[in-house]
Amino acid sequence: MKKRLLAAMMVLGMTLGLAQMPVMAESTELTTEAAAAQTETSATEAAGTEANAEETENPLTAQAVAGQEKIKVLLLPKFEIGTLDDGKVGEGELLYKEYCEGGEAYDIAGSLSGSKLYVKDGVALYVTGMGKVNAATSLTSILNDPRFDFSDTYIISVGCAGSAIEYGTMGDVFIITSAVDYDLGHKADVREMTNSDSETTWYHDASYDGSAFKHLNTALTDQVYEVTKDVKLETTDQTRKFMKDEFDDADWAVRDPKVLKGTTVTGDNYWKGKYDHANAILIAKTYDCPDPYATTEMEDVALADVADRYGLLDRFLIIRDSVNTDVFMSGNTPGTLWGDEKAPTGDSAETFDIFPTSMENGYKVTKAAVDAILGGEVK
Repeated sequence: MKKRLLAAMMVLGMTLGLAQMPVMAESTELTTEAAAAQTETSATEAAGTEANAEETENPLTAQAVAGQEKIKVLLLPKFEIGTLDDGKVGEGELLYKEYCEGGEAYDIAGSLSGSKLYVKDGVALYVTGMGKVNAATSLTSILNDPRFDFSDTYIISVGCAGSAIEYGTMGDVFIITSAVDYDLGHKADVREMTNSDSETTWYHDASYDGSAFKHLNTALTDQVYEVTKDVKLETTDQTRKFMKDEFDDADWAVRDPKVLKGTTVTGDNYWKGKYDHANAILIAKTYDCPDPYATTEMEDVALADVADRYGLLDRFLIIRDSVNTDVFMSGNTPGTLWGDEKAPTGDSAETFDIFPTSMENGYKVTKAAVDAILGGEVK
């Protein structure tokens, strides 16, 4: 009777798929087999889930459909002076004429008013507008457009920047290896610092770290640096003289411009000055950036964050050329640059005459990178 009862309980347990008879020796072997089978099933399901996750990691791969136009390179300048073909060179004109002139022009829903996506032979260009909001919403709108396949696209943020004194000189071009956010964290007015000798006024807040910095693909930035490092860059006599006089003939200031690696600090606030220069150095160090703070601009960390969310950060590049520095120069102050006070030199002395030359430098380096991507040299 006792054995028949035990057998009935075992059958019931098998039917329910959960019976364990801890004190009855006769049930131990069966329970172990059932547990093993359940473990094997769970492992199989987990493996399948992991495989599916890997297959859908890039949302653009999942949404790609037949008939979409495949984009190999997407170029993102931020502003243009006039139109893209009027000879008043801004951030996009030289690249537009090189790669997209004569191609198709597309309106993008939800993007910046007046901007179009220009596409020719797999290369696209779009002027995003300045600042993190314009840049992020523009790139998001572009990537969501169902007419195009961006699943294997190299995104290149291009444009001018201010460079960090004692590292870059005006006319340099930078292959950026990390982008960090100047605005996320905490800042104090230097006049309210309890330590009057403090050089920094920025405080780290780890709760922002998910969006506050992005380290770019080292293998990719190394390849791009290798194919661009020997591009010959130019300066002007006026800029060279100014840098020599302003910075006491320092080696870093009077050398010829060149291609460098560095970290860019992105801020919607157009800042200058020794305290924020020190803050930028601290921010780059805080986020363990592999290369020194090199440039400051207004868009790149936002673009990197969007690229990351779409599974494209490993093919995201930033190329910036220096048109001014991150400190006040030539006797200028915040009031003479941005207020109503008269500048000592009669103008703002922000860029002198380097802007068009530096934009040409940025174009030459970007062209070398794009051609290497299209030719399969960089991948």
